[in-house]
Amino acid sequence: MRTPLTRELHDLLERGRDRQLRLAVTGLSRSGKTAFLTSLVNQLRHAGLEARLDLLPAAREGRLLGARRVQQQDLAVPRFPYDQAMLALDDQPPRWPEPTRGISELRLAIRYRPARRGLLGGETRQLTLDLFDYPGEWLLDLPLLGHDYLSWSRAQRHDGGSERAALFADWHRAVAALDPAEEVDEARLAEIAELYARGLRAAREAGFADLQPGRFLLPGELEGAPVLQFFPLPGIREADRDELAALPAESLYATLARRFRHYQQHIVKPFYREHFRRFDRQIVLVDVLGALNAGPERFEDLSRALTNLMQSFDYGRRSLLTRLFAPRIDRLAIAATKADHVTPEQHGRLVALLEALLADPLKDLRFADVPVRALSLAAIRATHSREVSQQGRRTPALRGTTLAGESLLLFPGEVPDRLPGADFWTRQGFDFTAFLPLPREKGAPLPHIRMDAALDWLIGDKLS
Repeated sequence: MRTPLTRELHDLLERGRDRQLRLAVTGLSRSGKTAFLTSLVNQLRHAGLEARLDLLPAAREGRLLGARRVQQQDLAVPRFPYDQAMLALDDQPPRWPEPTRGISELRLAIRYRPARRGLLGGETRQLTLDLFDYPGEWLLDLPLLGHDYLSWSRAQRHDGGSERAALFADWHRAVAALDPAEEVDEARLAEIAELYARGLRAAREAGFADLQPGRFLLPGELEGAPVLQFFPLPGIREADRDELAALPAESLYATLARRFRHYQQHIVKPFYREHFRRFDRQIVLVDVLGALNAGPERFEDLSRALTNLMQSFDYGRRSLLTRLFAPRIDRLAIAATKADHVTPEQHGRLVALLEALLADPLKDLRFADVPVRALSLAAIRATHSREVSQQGRRTPALRGTTLAGESLLLFPGEVPDRLPGADFWTRQGFDFTAFLPLPREKGAPLPHIRMDAALDWLIGDKLS
């Protein structure tokens, strides 16, 4: 039996031999991380049998023998609840798995035959794949590392006449009467912080994505702690920086700034250092269709949140030494999820829209020579595509079962292949309808769209 030290030495050796890979599955809340991870494990478990993975050469050529779950390295981190997810999907009718609410990991041992056989012809190899899942809400905190309290306050967008601002109306009324120089009232500060947290939760339920601090949405063991009792101060100016910095320690401004720094140093930085700097590869999942359906304000909000998030990751190529001792993400996939919620001829437009949404981060990645691929996928299919006859012509449509159990046939609308302008929003007829997963025989692999393409991009080169 291996001790923790021997396990670490074994992992270090395997990384040096390029037989261990750390893959982060990231994305904002409701982007489909739980479905993606469940499907990824399920497809690899069925590889070599009945799984449809034609776009993954090792599977298409019969060299991928399968995968099994093995003990992960960090026993203090919860294991990704794959079995519970499959129980939901095996139910009658099938249900979507519950989204994960915290950090989870899962380690797979993948067996395959190399493309070039040895002299004896029967050589098999093993790739250890570590999968990491993080709450989308916590990811939103990474951009905070690029701010101090004053610049963060100025960057928050909760005023004006927008729908988002209306969700923060109670907080805005309370904070408007505050003076940064006044002596802090701890009880009142906690009340206003709770009003701010309520605004964040309401904004999340309304479909907004750019919400900070993320731990206010999923506080966990920090519930009620002073470190989660701060908020931005509207109206403070960069020109007042020196004057604000000179305020006494017991002032409202100094107290809020101190708590913001503590949050950065003791919540965000350890999360980044202990988890995000360990990745080799990453897939960022994006619910483009949900934002498109929700309207221009939420769509722009998603774009802003993703751009800020992408700037927080450490991307770049690695030598063997950096691979062993300072891992950096060297291959990236960006995926528009729930592609089965539009008809197949719209999938190319969905990818084009995703690339337009992330145009600036993609330019930076390509300038840094980081291999990146954008694609659309459905980790677990919920619809069948059909053609129906309308007024003498064939029209593409989708058939699925709604969450209420109703069988529905519809054409959800056209996806723009570029960032939508004002004319799109005035005539928009896009209808994003949530469906139950497709039923299947128990034990059969999960139906999907382009999970094999994602697997090929993320791990295919390690199976050659």
